[in-house]
Amino acid sequence: MILKKLSKNAAGTDYVVGDIHGCFSALEKELHAIGFSFTRDRLFSVGDLVDRGSENEKALDWLECDWFHPVRGNHDDYVVRYKTVDLDNWGYNGGLWFQSLLDHEKQEFSDAFSCIPLAIQVETDNGLVGIVHANPSVSDWSEIESFARKNRENKSALMWDRSRIESMDTSVVAGVSVVVCGHTPLDNPLCLGNVWHIDTAGWHKSGRFTIAKLEDLASY
Repeated sequence: MILKKLSKNAAGTDYVVGDIHGCFSALEKELHAIGFSFTRDRLFSVGDLVDRGSENEKALDWLECDWFHPVRGNHDDYVVRYKTVDLDNWGYNGGLWFQSLLDHEKQEFSDAFSCIPLAIQVETDNGLVGIVHANPSVSDWSEIESFARKNRENKSALMWDRSRIESMDTSVVAGVSVVVCGHTPLDNPLCLGNVWHIDTAGWHKSGRFTIAKLEDLASY
């Protein structure tokens, strides 16, 4: 799936969190701290569910929760393409846990992660919110599906490209109130144009999870 479309949460509050990287217990603790309701609220993720942390296997349990909605990050895409990726590169970037799994376990992960969309859009009272892992890579959100369908390079750009944040590009993505991304660890969330970068390295001992309400970001 390229784009998942969700209507407004009429029952509760929608939140979005930065990269998780196998640190699900720490994230769950933060959710309890903010009063997250597992029956009414929804949590959106900018991706990278696995690698680096020690609880990568929990990703499958979280994917079964109807309140959890991630996009696919580059580390998640490693899992999808595990038969063809550079294992040395992946291992260096935290993927050794996967290489120790049995063959049927690897396939189970790959099948589950292949269902994670590359992008999500969510309706809020303050406008439409888009979510991708690295970079929306389009000037108009309405073009994101057609952009991703063109070739593998475009799909990869949504999960890997850092050109916007590296150049501090403040151009606005039309057709959406804000876009939320992760991928690049920062000390604090950063908004460029209407694109929020919220990976504050909650998976690292010196970082923290940024958990934001979608409506607050859309009204910024």
